[in-house]
Amino acid sequence: MNYKSFLEYNINLAPVGVEHVKDAPLYFCTPKGARVIGWAGVDGIHYCFIRGFSDMVFAVSPMNEPGNYVHPIASCFTDFLRLILACGDAAALEQAWKWDESQFDAFLAENPPDDVQNATLNTLREKLRITPMERPFSYLKVLHQAFDYSRIPYTKDYYDFYEESDSEPELPPWKVWFEGGFWDRTGQGRPGIEMPIQRRFDWNGQTVYVPSVYSCAKGLVVDICVEVSAGKIHAFMEKWSLSPENDGSEFTDEKRMLTEAENPLHIPFSPEVMMNGGMLRCCCGYGLSWNSCVAEGNDPQAKGVLEHYALDSSCGWVISRCSFPWGRSRRPKVRALSLTLRADTVAFPGTKFRVSSAGERVPFIHPKTGQQHYLTVQEYERQQIPSEGFGDESFEYPNHYIAMSYTISPDLPSGTISLADQVQGDRPRKKRKNPYEPETIADCMAIGVIGGADGPTAIFVAGQEHSELHATCSSLHFSDEYEAKWQIVLHERTRPDITAELV
Repeated sequence: MNYKSFLEYNINLAPVGVEHVKDAPLYFCTPKGARVIGWAGVDGIHYCFIRGFSDMVFAVSPMNEPGNYVHPIASCFTDFLRLILACGDAAALEQAWKWDESQFDAFLAENPPDDVQNATLNTLREKLRITPMERPFSYLKVLHQAFDYSRIPYTKDYYDFYEESDSEPELPPWKVWFEGGFWDRTGQGRPGIEMPIQRRFDWNGQTVYVPSVYSCAKGLVVDICVEVSAGKIHAFMEKWSLSPENDGSEFTDEKRMLTEAENPLHIPFSPEVMMNGGMLRCCCGYGLSWNSCVAEGNDPQAKGVLEHYALDSSCGWVISRCSFPWGRSRRPKVRALSLTLRADTVAFPGTKFRVSSAGERVPFIHPKTGQQHYLTVQEYERQQIPSEGFGDESFEYPNHYIAMSYTISPDLPSGTISLADQVQGDRPRKKRKNPYEPETIADCMAIGVIGGADGPTAIFVAGQEHSELHATCSSLHFSDEYEAKWQIVLHERTRPDITAELV
């Protein structure tokens, strides 16, 4: 049924949020060529067709934030009526773009149709012989994802208002490639084909949402969104006195390590995918986070992801895009798919100490378990890197360091302990041909195997004979007359692994 035929039935849709108003003034964000078919009666919200889009129905919401004034809500007028039958009112259709399915369902449950609305809905059923839309949220979600918002035409008033407002630049239409992260299409070919998943599962008390996966020529792309409660973020920021003015950049290394370990928006994990019975391993990933407790400072791309997937902006989100190569020349058809999230370790600062020779013993308490352990120095030796090993002859490089091996008792699992030298290493300096030439210091340095100027590299000595022997190196210095100040760093997994079926 088209809109012209519907008017012949003279059905009043005002009780379900679509009121006919003659000569109502249009808004700056009303699209160019719009034909208004009804008004919500609040906040200037109105519904319309747009010339060039057949009988697709749009909702225009002038009170929304810039970039979200207009959204499609039905691919045709008949679907618009069927959606109203399913939801009892048009209000849910106008707001669905910013919700997930649980929020959509909660809104319907909290706002059931009253007697007057039910009478209108019954009239639609009986006179038009139409049925309610099945799974209305899924219908709206697919419609939003497939629509190219850049095609909506606007008047000069809109562009004048948009330029004058201090809004973020509009992101390009949503498309996903195997490489390039979010919205980076440099050097890309055809975008991936979306497979809506909309799978939610609990991981250590937090909701993980996989909205979609994308089949690309090179492999599979999976978007993973972990919800973080605003209460946890607020408590964390309050504990460490964090704010847009104090981002923690002035914290000591130890304090930064503690805040990173406790940061609810820091959830390190390694994903794996089992597809059609075969394992796919992640080759690259990209991450975004959304902090719901700050008014400004969030990445516009994170905001774009929230809007595209209708994620709740009042919550925090950790968003990961992970790419998995097919491992074959042809793109396979996805018949079965499961996702495994393996939690990575988080670093916790431990005891600080100084030693100077083999045989010294250092007691320490594990910060997570409370158990006492002992670190025993096995070897402690000052060593030097050959100067010809650095390559660049225009600079002098610090090459003195302390090599230390040690054991832990009771022993800790491999990879759960390391040592960090708290003494700042020397930076490379340019060689002076003239003794009166001012000395300059290089801003950065990179040295393989041993470590950089800013700290040591811990080495875990593997093998059956020395499974309990660990080794580390201090930061680098020009002189061997210095003492390292060590800090024990514990690496712990804070949550178990989890596997969830997606397809």
